[in-house]
Amino acid sequence: MEAIDLFAGAGGFSEGARLAGVRVKWAANHWRQAVEFHGQNHPETEHSCQDLQQADWRAVPRHDVMLASPACQGHSPARGKERPHHDALRSTAWAVVACAEYHRSPVVLVENVPEFRRWLLYPAWCDAMHRLGYAVAPHLVDSADHGVPQHRERLFLVCTQTKHPLHLDLPKRQHRPIADVIEWDAHEWRQIDRPGRSAKTLQRVAAGRAEFGARFVAPYYSSGSGLTGRSIHRPIGTITTRDRWAVVDGDRMRMLQVPEAKAAMGFPARYALPDTHKDALFMLGNAVCPPVAADLLTAIRAAA
Repeated sequence: MEAIDLFAGAGGFSEGARLAGVRVKWAANHWRQAVEFHGQNHPETEHSCQDLQQADWRAVPRHDVMLASPACQGHSPARGKERPHHDALRSTAWAVVACAEYHRSPVVLVENVPEFRRWLLYPAWCDAMHRLGYAVAPHLVDSADHGVPQHRERLFLVCTQTKHPLHLDLPKRQHRPIADVIEWDAHEWRQIDRPGRSAKTLQRVAAGRAEFGARFVAPYYSSGSGLTGRSIHRPIGTITTRDRWAVVDGDRMRMLQVPEAKAAMGFPARYALPDTHKDALFMLGNAVCPPVAADLLTAIRAAA
């Protein structure tokens, strides 16, 4: 089975395909740095750095599966205030339709946030796929159910050239705790009671200690576990494109670091990412968890 990867980013979909025994022939993204690192990790794949809304699909190789992760920022509740560029981000999903119209690949697998289905044009998008002969089967998948130490719910649209939608029989694996990937003896820690620490942070730490003891994680937002912390003996919440998770160990704390976020996404330790924390975290926060992609593609092969 051969695939292409649209909006490939750091390559989570491609890495999952490799785990499932699917060869990714071609991958594209508009961000040059992402394309460069995708190439380092997947040197056997042909790469293109381009705006896929302007793509010439005749230049893209034939394939059995189209993998696609169009921009989620225009749909995500984390996007903040609605802005004009969100319409442009949402419209990237039409590149999937354009590619499918030309290639008519047997399977199209699209990943996005669950809110994608609330998009005003989602019914029109599905209608376009139906008119191209695809049955569309939405699957809501939590990465924690696939051996990743992170709760990360994403929408996967399984589009197949079949009479009826293909609803996959996906495995449900044992949940892993985030403690499995935290490097307690590495990275730069700081004293919690150092001068200048905000009162809100100190309140979060005090609440977390009362609930979970000396070691726990705490997200930086103002409700739920942002006020109380979160146990290290369960999967962490969603890894985002920015620093969000603090790790507390007794009287010291620090932010979750890239090697830990990489492991929490299900990428192997050897996987190359930018040296800069900001760029690496941005790539990880936008990525598909490879074990999730692998389970989906394995189930698709089994059902074919």
